[in-house]
Amino acid sequence: MRIWPFLIFLISFFYLSCDDKTTPLYVGTYTQGESEGIYSFEFNTKTGELTHNYLVAKTDNPSFLTFAPNRKFLFAVNEGETPTVSSFKVEDSELSFLSKVSSHGNSPCHIALNETGDKAVVSNYGGGNFALFSIKDNGEIDEAFQVVEHQTDSISSHVHSAEFIEDHLYVADLGKNAVYDYELRNRKYVLRDSSIVNMAPNSGPRHFTFTNDNNFIYIINELSSTITTAKRTDEGFKFIETVSTLSKDFKGDSFCADIHLSKDEKFIYGSNRGENSIVVFKRNNNDGTLEKIQNISVHGDWPRNFTIDPSGNFLLVANQRSHNITVFKIDKYNGRLTFLHEVEVPSPACLLF
Repeated sequence: MRIWPFLIFLISFFYLSCDDKTTPLYVGTYTQGESEGIYSFEFNTKTGELTHNYLVAKTDNPSFLTFAPNRKFLFAVNEGETPTVSSFKVEDSELSFLSKVSSHGNSPCHIALNETGDKAVVSNYGGGNFALFSIKDNGEIDEAFQVVEHQTDSISSHVHSAEFIEDHLYVADLGKNAVYDYELRNRKYVLRDSSIVNMAPNSGPRHFTFTNDNNFIYIINELSSTITTAKRTDEGFKFIETVSTLSKDFKGDSFCADIHLSKDEKFIYGSNRGENSIVVFKRNNNDGTLEKIQNISVHGDWPRNFTIDPSGNFLLVANQRSHNITVFKIDKYNGRLTFLHEVEVPSPACLLF
């Protein structure tokens, strides 16, 4: 009789170990060619395989995607002749269209929501501004309640990304070569600092990421192919260092795109368009400094965006010009990447788990 519990344990362990866990991956694209909008894959978090590719929303140039905090709604910017921002309801990996409003600027390239999911900020690269929107409980987007212009006669503004951090809104302006700090006052965002850290000339800040405690910011610079690190202080931010994202022997033009921290915050990853690589840095958790440990080919052309899967074991790259997504295994011990395989997708621009 004693053997039965043991047999039941073995059978349960066998089925659990064989149970492949999948999660949906949404892909934003450019639709000037074969693409029709937003696509969805099933991603296996044990093997790294991508399967069941299908169109989930026909929409114009959804070049950047993000979720509401509750993941019941998905939001997309729409680059095109009529720049807009759209929202969709998420139901069993399917998307149902909810609303669309003007982005209030040309070439919207980024959207982010606050922690409560009732506000969104859209960065308009061509418009030189960013727009703020209220989000209804049902996921619909209200018309913009505030539009902030950065454009001046002397220097062209190219707002590329923005993120809410508590009552602050940080905005990367590639054209103005600065990361701005806005603070929420009386339901409006008011400028607090037009440059949280002094950037080297022609850096071109594009995207940035904070550590979980918000004490360190890492800014990836498109024009200089560098990452700038700063630490929060009582007065604001203190510059730490700027490091190159390129291999020492690389010759030619290259432009950074995206940046992400590993799940344990021990490593930083960045994408290089031109060198067509992912750079890997080991991060010092105490002082925030970075040590470069790898530049690995993306096995494609023009890695505009990349993401780390929910398990933290895989990194996926959207290669816009070569029309493919490449999958890499992450060594959690040393942070290094190993190429696994690729799938074809027309003009991928954004990956969202």
